[in-house]
Amino acid sequence: MDGAAEMFARDRASESLGMSVVELEPGRAVLEMTVTDLMVNGHGIAHGGFVFLLADSAFAGACNYPGAVTVAASAEIVFVSPAREGERLTATAVERHRAGKSGIYDVTVRCGDRLVAEFRGLSRTLSAG
Repeated sequence: MDGAAEMFARDRASESLGMSVVELEPGRAVLEMTVTDLMVNGHGIAHGGFVFLLADSAFAGACNYPGAVTVAASAEIVFVSPAREGERLTATAVERHRAGKSGIYDVTVRCGDRLVAEFRGLSRTLSAG
């Protein structure tokens, strides 16, 4: 695999949710997604799974360097404020540490200036491409 750009070119899950890549470079990725009516739960707010999916996709973008296949070893999220239908969410993923086959990445999900969620992912590189 030739890094995150090639991965996203084949990523039907992110594409089907309307995610768009704003920035993409080794160790950093920014993705956006608009909350649609199909993403809203019974409380009238974005289902947490969709917010997690956006953060996870940004995490994947930041940790997939050219020439390596990298996946999540674990991830967790803290929901800070609800997102609503029609809101545009931005997930910014940043590499905090990378050594050998392991990495730590933080992803901040915002709606404008409002913090929606904080996500931390631990990555594992499976192969050198």
